[in-house]
Amino acid sequence: MDMLTAFAVLISTLSFLFLMYKQKSNASSGKSLPPGNTGWPLIGESIEFLSTGRKGQPEKFIFDRMTKFSSKVFKTSLFCEPAAVFCGAAGNKFLFSNENKLVTAWWPNSVDKIFPSSNQTSSQEESKRMRKLLPQFLKPEALQRYISIMDVIAQRHFTFDWDNKQQVAVFPLAKMYTFSIACRLFLSMEDREQVEKFAKPFEVLASAIIAIPIDFPGTPFNRGIKASNFVRKELAKIIKQRKIDLAENKASPTQDILSHMLTTADENGQHMNEMEIADKILGLLIGGHDTASAAITFVVKYLAELPQVYNKVLEEQMEIAKAKAPGELLNWEDIQKMKYSWNVACEVMRLAPPLQGAFREAMTDFTYADYTIPKGWKLYWSANSSHRNPECFPEPEKFEPSRFDGNGPAPYTFVPFGGGPRMCPGKEYARLEILVFMHNIVKKFKWEKLLPQENIIVDPLPIPAKGLPIRLNPHSP
Repeated sequence: MDMLTAFAVLISTLSFLFLMYKQKSNASSGKSLPPGNTGWPLIGESIEFLSTGRKGQPEKFIFDRMTKFSSKVFKTSLFCEPAAVFCGAAGNKFLFSNENKLVTAWWPNSVDKIFPSSNQTSSQEESKRMRKLLPQFLKPEALQRYISIMDVIAQRHFTFDWDNKQQVAVFPLAKMYTFSIACRLFLSMEDREQVEKFAKPFEVLASAIIAIPIDFPGTPFNRGIKASNFVRKELAKIIKQRKIDLAENKASPTQDILSHMLTTADENGQHMNEMEIADKILGLLIGGHDTASAAITFVVKYLAELPQVYNKVLEEQMEIAKAKAPGELLNWEDIQKMKYSWNVACEVMRLAPPLQGAFREAMTDFTYADYTIPKGWKLYWSANSSHRNPECFPEPEKFEPSRFDGNGPAPYTFVPFGGGPRMCPGKEYARLEILVFMHNIVKKFKWEKLLPQENIIVDPLPIPAKGLPIRLNPHSP
C-alpha cells in the first residue's frame, strides 16, 4: 500500500470513527443537552483537560467553559466518553446528594488496568468492599492510637532527612513521611530501606491513574501498569510471609489492615485471596499517602510565603509543646488544640486541592439546570469550580484561614475530600498526619523558598515543578 492510499484509508477511518462518536455523544437527539464542545473524535477534550493541569492552571479548563457555555453545567468528552461537568456548590450538592439514586461512581478504564482486581469485579464494587472494610481502622479510637505512632515517625523523619541540612526539597520528603506512616499502619513495615525501595514505583503510579489509556512503551499509562505489577508482586511476598507469621503466632490478627484482611471472612464465609488483598493494599497505599503529601507540601509553601500566618501557627504549636513532658508524644487532646493550624491547612487545600475532582456516571436519564443528562454519560465535579468561585468564597485568591472559623464555609463549597456517601473515608486520618507534620516542622525550623516563582503542575495532584526546594533556618536551642 503506497503512502497516499494509506493516508486515504486513515482519513476515511477517522471520518467513520468521528461519525460513530457523534452518534454516541448525541444519543439523546431531540433532548436539550448541556451546551459545550466535545472536541476531537475519540479523545474529545482529554488532552486539554490534562494539559491545563500540567501547565499549572487546572481551573482554566473549567472556568473557560463556565464562562463560554454555562456556569452550572457544560458538556465535553473525556477519556473517550461523553461527559458533563457540574460546576459550583449547586453541582457538588446535586451529585453528592444523588449518589446511588441518579449517579454512581465511575473511573476511567485506566484505573482498572492499574488496579486489576483478581476476581474481575468492577472498580465500583471494589470501592464498596473497601468502604465496608475500612471503618474499623478509621474509627475514632483507632485514630487516637495512630497519633503517637505518627509522631514517632515524624520525629525520625526530621532527624534523618531534615536535621543538619541547609536546604531540602519538600515534596519528595513529604511523600516519604506519609508513605512511611501508611506502610507502618497498613503493613507494619518499619525498616527504612525497605520502605524507601517500596516507595519508588509509587512515584510513577499516581500520574498513570488519570491518564489517556494508551498502553505503548514510554507512555505514563504503560509505566504505571509496569509499576503496578511490580508493587503487586512485592505485596504478594509480604502477604505470603504474613500468613506464615499468623499461623506461627508471630503476628497478631489485629495488628494492621493486612492481618485483618487475611483473617476476616465476608458475609458468605469467603476469605480474600492473596492477589485480591494485594490489589486492595496497593489502592490503600496510594490513597493513604499521595493526597496528604501534596497538602503538606503546600502548607510548607504558604507558610514560607506568609510569615504572619507562620508565626501564629508557631505560637499555637509551641504552646502545646511547652505543656508536654520531655519525650512525651502527641495525643488526641493536643490535636484538638490545633484549631488555627487546621484552619491554615484547610485554606491551603482550598487554594490547592489535592483531589481536583472525581467522576460519576448517570444511572438513568435525568434533568439538571433545565438540561437533559443521558443515561451512561460520565459526570465530573471539580473542587476548583467552588473553591475559587467568588460566590462561594469572597476574594477567592486571598489566603484567609478565618474562613474556617465557627461553622466554616457553606455546605458543598469546600470539598477537598469529596462529599456525600463517597466522602473520603480517610479524611480524619489525613488531618492527623498533616497536623503532626506541622507540629514537628514549625518546632524545628523557619524556612524560605529557594525558587520564588516555582511553577505548580497538576499530574494528577498539584505539585511544585521542582519539588519546592527551601532553605532551612533551625530555631535556636
